[in-house]
Parts: sequence; structure tokens; C-alpha cells
Amino acid sequence: MEPSKYEQLTAEQAIAYQQELRHQIKLQPLEKEIRVIAGSDISFNKYSEVVYAGIILLKYPTMEIIGHSTAVSRTTFPYISGLLAFREVPALLEAWNKLETKPDVLVLDGQGIAHRRRMGIASHFGVITNTPTIGSAKSRLFGRYEEPANEPGAESPMYDRQEVIGTALRSKRNCNPIYISPGHLITMEQSVDIIKHCLKGYRIPEPTRQAHMLVNKVRTDSMEQTSQQYDLFK
Repeated sequence: MEPSKYEQLTAEQAIAYQQELRHQIKLQPLEKEIRVIAGSDISFNKYSEVVYAGIILLKYPTMEIIGHSTAVSRTTFPYISGLLAFREVPALLEAWNKLETKPDVLVLDGQGIAHRRRMGIASHFGVITNTPTIGSAKSRLFGRYEEPANEPGAESPMYDRQEVIGTALRSKRNCNPIYISPGHLITMEQSVDIIKHCLKGYRIPEPTRQAHMLVNKVRTDSMEQTSQQYDLFK
């Protein structure tokens, strides 16, 4: 299904499509050397149809920024927990297609398999682009875990019944953990190890932290430009 058609789906149809995509997830070792890693994020104003997407490219493991792409689009798909990929993936895919260099791994601000149907945005985007992806989320969507020790690098497995679906990782002392899960074409262990190498003193790993700043700037600049255009007609 083309992501441009997502907004035509009902919630029930979206869930059915997640169940279909779920069977295409491959959690397997990433064999190639990581030279370029990317982070992605989405920004939008609450109740607005406008979605701002951004992807930032960084050298790995130095985290030197080497490129980026952005996209602004609209969606009418409702804001429903567990189905946010249907709002965000079309804009993100537009930004992805603008990249002249594709990363070896993409870190997304959201879940991988740590999702009730194992189809967080990282898994969803990884499957439809056939790209190694990692989900790095700021909040827990699904799964139970014991609080990791209050030390940077401390981790605790996240479970759905007896299945490990993610890792709660303490990225910074005295901060809530972040929630790491593989998306596609990578293992759980590799996902956690890579994210640990992307931590540079902040709670959020550098790829998604830089992507967050990028999309917020795009959103702010766009709103200021729109405001200036309105002022011309006063």
C-alpha cells in the first residue's frame, strides 16, 4: 500500500495492515559496517493537519552532521495511540526520498517492536523501505519492565508476557529511561549498543536529538513565514 493512501484508511483497516506488515519484520544481525547513521523526527501543532518531517545524517560514531532533508505535508489520519505511523510515515518517506545518501541505520523517535502489534513507526518504516531501523522512544507505549539502576548505561528488558520486546535504557542519571527496540534488519543487542554509542551527555541519543531540533526549526520558520504573509494583507 502506498503511504499516500494511509489517510483513506479507517482505524480498523490500519490495524489490519499493521498485522500484515508485522510478518515482514526481520530481526537479524546487521553485518555491514556503520559509517552513516541517521535520525528522524516529526513535529506538528496539536489539532493541525500539517506535519513537519526531518532526517539528519551523521558520521558514526563521531556524530558529525553531514546532511539533512525535510518535508512538510498534510494528513487527515486521526491521532490514535498505536497508529501514529499512519500520520507520520508519509511525510517521513518524502524526506527520505530526498536524501542523496541513504544511511546504514536510521534511528526513529518512536517504537520498533515495543508495540502491541510489534509495528511501531521504526518497524513500519523499516519494512516499507527495506532499511535497518531502530526505535528510540521518550516514553513507553507497551511492555512491562523493572526500573533500571540510576546510572548511565543501566538497562532493563521490556516484556510482553515472556517475550522481550525492548530495553529500558538509563541514558542519563536522574532522568527517565529511554525505550529502545529494534525496528527491522537489526537485532535487539545491536540496537542497544548503537544507541549507547550515540549518547553524548543528553537523555536523547544524538541522531534523534538533532532531528528534533531540525524539525522544530522547520516548523517555527514555516509558522513565521505564514504569519508574515498574513501581515502583508493587513
